[in-house]
Amino acid sequence: MAYQEFMIEGRNAVIEAFRAGRTIDKLYILDGCQDGPMATIRREAKKHDTLVKYVTRERLDQISETGKHQGVIAVAAAYEYAQVEDMLQAAREKGEPPFLILLDSIEDPHNLGAIIRTANLAGAHGVIIPKNRAAGLTAVTARTSAGALNYTPVAKVTNLAGTIEDLKKEGLWFVCGDMDGTPMYQLDLKGPMGLVVGSEGEGVGRLVRERCDMRAAIPMRGNIDSLNVSVAAGILAYEILRQRLM
Repeated sequence: MAYQEFMIEGRNAVIEAFRAGRTIDKLYILDGCQDGPMATIRREAKKHDTLVKYVTRERLDQISETGKHQGVIAVAAAYEYAQVEDMLQAAREKGEPPFLILLDSIEDPHNLGAIIRTANLAGAHGVIIPKNRAAGLTAVTARTSAGALNYTPVAKVTNLAGTIEDLKKEGLWFVCGDMDGTPMYQLDLKGPMGLVVGSEGEGVGRLVRERCDMRAAIPMRGNIDSLNVSVAAGILAYEILRQRLM
């Protein structure tokens, strides 16, 4: 599949995309524009829970590929999002305890794509991302996933902490990557498991971290203080796989 950024520009084109059921990851709207068609677009965005960013005309001109944006540009997902229930069902069908990877504020689409690729190879049943302050299923993500997006479902949720609470009721335990946690080799990571990984620098947010049952640290012996987030996610995911295979 040839990937391209799915930019939809112009008022009628964006309205039609919403009404045709396209998944819109993000909407850029000219700040202060209040006319009728724009009100319709905002209403559609609210109905579909789409992230809206109000920007200057200069910013729109920068993003635009056609130069005919009419004050609005939509970024459509390169792939459709799944539901969390689809992932649990996939685990049931394979006769495996669920293994999900949850990402807190991963904003770089290259990192997201790399994590989806690792999730597929480590046997995870799906990846869950938040709606806000996070990369979505853009063409860059799809390209970096190296085809894994065809096999590993990704769900987008409004509230990551709330999703963890819901999944606990399904029997999952949650471990988050945390430099101050217990060395990962000392933790029991078998059974239904959710792995939570946060952004570089900030790590997993407090509200999400407090809902995790365990905090796992990756042993490090070098001179720098952190790993790239997609590498850290891979190391933790493979420790879960190692324990499952034992």
